[in-house]
Amino acid sequence: MAKKSSRKGGATLSEVAEAAGVSKMTASRVLRNASGFTEETKAKVMLQVERLGYVPNRIAAAFGSVDTSTLIGVSVPSLTSGLYGPVLDSIDRTFLKYGYQTMIGAHERSPETEEEWLRAILAWRPAGVILSGRKHTPATIEILKAQAIPIVEMWNLNTSPLDISVGFNHYDCGYEMGRFMLSKGYRKIAYIGANRNEGSTNLIRLDGFEAALNDSSLQLVSKEILVDHAGFYPGYYGTENVLNRTSDIDAIYYQDDTMAVGGMFYCQKHGIEIPNDIAIAGWGGMEVTSVLPRKLTTTTVATETLGKSAAEALVARIRNEPTKDVNVVETRLIPGETV
Repeated sequence: MAKKSSRKGGATLSEVAEAAGVSKMTASRVLRNASGFTEETKAKVMLQVERLGYVPNRIAAAFGSVDTSTLIGVSVPSLTSGLYGPVLDSIDRTFLKYGYQTMIGAHERSPETEEEWLRAILAWRPAGVILSGRKHTPATIEILKAQAIPIVEMWNLNTSPLDISVGFNHYDCGYEMGRFMLSKGYRKIAYIGANRNEGSTNLIRLDGFEAALNDSSLQLVSKEILVDHAGFYPGYYGTENVLNRTSDIDAIYYQDDTMAVGGMFYCQKHGIEIPNDIAIAGWGGMEVTSVLPRKLTTTTVATETLGKSAAEALVARIRNEPTKDVNVVETRLIPGETV
């Protein structure tokens, strides 16, 4: 049985054909879904495609053999997020400076969707890829190993990355905010968030926040996690749910700043004074907080630095220049007028 290819760029069509015991032309017909082969032959070819992590070379198909790619694949959870926009902008500007072009996709926090995107992007033989987060399907990991290209996992810091990690510790962000709210004398604290997919980083921040409360022998008095995307209305609606369910609350920690702003509007509409009646804290340091009449207590993320660092680390790896495997980006708790 043929071994997995160690050549940069992954297995070739010839290696797939040899492993399946068929001709290169037959393997090509199977992958193009043409005619002239049996179901048994198709099964043999597809088994080796999966085992070897083979993806078709769209660049070679369109333009002939290409030695050096200037394409970079970048995958993020969302293209509309107020946080990922500045990150993507910074990544794109940095790559352009070095002569690379980005191919951007959104996976909506689904590892399976990320895998589909990756298969499509790798067909164009990118020089490297930037992925968001640490959770990937087993197939994604195997495909990346077979391709042997530089990889940056950004956003959620990973001390044992696939290749390079650029990010920050979400758990520490939550823990720091928990300790801060406790230091201000709040004890009856609720949490409001939203979650479309399992494993989101907001849940890691929540773990850190709850750990801070547990260290003081306290627990959340109420928790609302909506099956929705984070935003102004979920923050407004979540606040209504929590306060209708539990009246004895003196502070609320929100998944991010947009939800915190939604909560502030709910309180304003119903005559609840902030922070005298209820303290409010968010996360992310989003642009919307700069126009609020009352400065929001939040945690800022150096989004432009994150994007620039991720791009520069990948370029260094592509060019075989020295670079750290783990790169920590700063976050900062900003005390405001809402806690």
